[in-house]
Formats: sequence, structure tokens, C-alpha cells
Amino acid sequence: MSKPLPAKCPVCRKPADADHAPFCSSLCRDRDLISWLDERYVLPGRPASEEGDSQGQH
Repeated sequence: MSKPLPAKCPVCRKPADADHAPFCSSLCRDRDLISWLDERYVLPGRPASEEGDSQGQH
């Protein structure tokens, strides 16, 4: 059997570090967070309604 490949950082593809898993460093971890906050990453689904709120109003 072969050894499993080491996990790679999803930002820079360097080997991941256990202290910052799944990233290699705090820099890559922060870069990923900034990408989420800047809405560069999106999850598939229906767009959120701009009318009303999410408290049961459709």
C-alpha cells in the first residue's frame, strides 16, 4: 500500500501545517478569510431575497 499524500494548503498548495490546518500558515489562513469576507467565494443556491427578513417572510 502507498502512503497517503500529505494535505496541501488550499491557498498556495504547500504542505499543510497542523497548527494552521488545513492551511500552511496564518498568512494563508487570513488570505482565505479575506476572500470569504470580500465575497470572492460563493456557495451555490438561490439568491437571498432583499425584501423582508429571514424570519419566515417569503
